[in-house]
Amino acid sequence: MSGVSVVVFADIAGSTALYETLGNEQATEAVTLVVHWLAESIQNQGGRVVKTLGDGVLGVFGDAPRAVAAVAVLMQGYQQRLRQWPIELPLQVHVGVDSGEVIEVDGDCYGDAVNTAARLCERSGAGEVWITEAAVRSAHALGDARFVRLGSVDIRGKAEPTTVYGLEWRQDEDPDSQTMQADLPSTMAALEPAQGQILVSWRGTGRVFSSQDVPVQVGRASEAQLCVDDPRVSRLHARIEWRHGAFMLTDLSRFGTWVRFEGGEPVLLRRDTCLLHGGGQIALGVPFGDASAPTLEFRVSDAGVLLG
Repeated sequence: MSGVSVVVFADIAGSTALYETLGNEQATEAVTLVVHWLAESIQNQGGRVVKTLGDGVLGVFGDAPRAVAAVAVLMQGYQQRLRQWPIELPLQVHVGVDSGEVIEVDGDCYGDAVNTAARLCERSGAGEVWITEAAVRSAHALGDARFVRLGSVDIRGKAEPTTVYGLEWRQDEDPDSQTMQADLPSTMAALEPAQGQILVSWRGTGRVFSSQDVPVQVGRASEAQLCVDDPRVSRLHARIEWRHGAFMLTDLSRFGTWVRFEGGEPVLLRRDTCLLHGGGQIALGVPFGDASAPTLEFRVSDAGVLLG
């Protein structure tokens, strides 16, 4: 059976650190409780839980407005639940959402929308909800939802980049210049890729690059715009570019690059690319677990917000 559905992937960020802190037994119990709660939240908001996947849940909804509203309720409810638990849990939730044709076989779901939602969930930071443009357009009837354009990302297996929006689910957030109301599709259609800035710091010294200044080479070589004088860093280790309205980091090295967004877990890049958003750290050639790892700090801003 097939049909158009909205796919929601909700996953736990921070579980690795929890196992190190609490041990296997307590951490497994905590993660299991969170996964069960996520599944219940999706069901209570009119979705269907297809399956649980270790640290996450795959759910589907019949329409985008209901799915977006359900995800907002899920994120808000989870934050309230975190504050009520007897122990402090370093567990945040991140979500990927896409809309498209879904094929159901023996109770499981398949299709491009399923794969895309899973990839967006993987790339989003802790506490973030990433939604494709297709799902945002379908959610236009939901008047109180706000989305901010994050840019375009390359999804493995897709020929063209995917335009991604973030859902502002926190009730205390105010809309900014890059935020659009979901019930204004004409505004979204006219929205142009924003110009931005990125601040990158190494050993306490920061440099600001605008979208006009890139590409920026990062490495040990003297010709690199960001020179990192550490023997574990390749001569031309990584490159920062402006593509599809967003800053992208590409690993060019032999040993890899690790990216850690604020509140999230490290993402390893090996000749791969990721979208830089918000703020975080970049470890070159050595993972964050090594206290001596050559580490850059970064922060991305939208147009009109000056860094420095």
